[in-house]
Amino acid sequence: MDIHNTNEDLVFNMVQTIFDEIQKIGNPEKYCLCYQCRVDTICYTLNRIEPSYIVSNRGFTRSELPSLKRQQTDADVTTLIYKGLRLVNHNMRPTSSHDSSTGAPIKIHHPMFDIPTISGRLFDGVSFEPISGIDISLYHEGELIPMRNSNWQNPFSMVANTPGVFSFWPAPITAEVPDQNKEFKFSLRVNSPDYEPLSHFFTITSISKFHNPQSYALNRTFKLPDLYIFPPGEAEINEP
Repeated sequence: MDIHNTNEDLVFNMVQTIFDEIQKIGNPEKYCLCYQCRVDTICYTLNRIEPSYIVSNRGFTRSELPSLKRQQTDADVTTLIYKGLRLVNHNMRPTSSHDSSTGAPIKIHHPMFDIPTISGRLFDGVSFEPISGIDISLYHEGELIPMRNSNWQNPFSMVANTPGVFSFWPAPITAEVPDQNKEFKFSLRVNSPDYEPLSHFFTITSISKFHNPQSYALNRTFKLPDLYIFPPGEAEINEP
């Protein structure tokens, strides 16, 4: 479906303009203006304004008409951007180095195997409660596989505000030629003193291409079956 939220373009362009202007005047407040902080400010702002969807060129034309409503929208968005900039700088991501290249889109000069986002859920095998407070790791060919950017961690820490849910987005893998079909073998591992070790193996097939998606989509997510881990000795006790 060809549906577009024009407010994404509005916010993206306004954030770029405001950040560039701050940099141009010497950044007197000493804000971090890196790519990662720009993206976080964009997300903060978009999560606080209503979307404005169009499906045609006529809808686009209407969205470009000057109006009092548009002026008010611009003013509201500008206020949110500055608020978001301050909050983002007050709570800077510890996983980012905050330099000019951090999190920047990957430039494709050769064919790549694009690995989709991988998600699943992890439960206690006795209580059936979702797990939190432990790490789960993703491996490829016995090695901890790197993620797409610093916003995606491996190992992934299971936290209380999203109990039981984990996700990964592996970095693309270099291919020799385009249109090559290849099967990749992955494994998930959990090692915690409170549970028996868990290893889960699965495969993902990918076709090499020069185009490499820079944003993830739910319809491209590889969903794993629910996984269960057991306290020491419980797996044997519960076996039939």
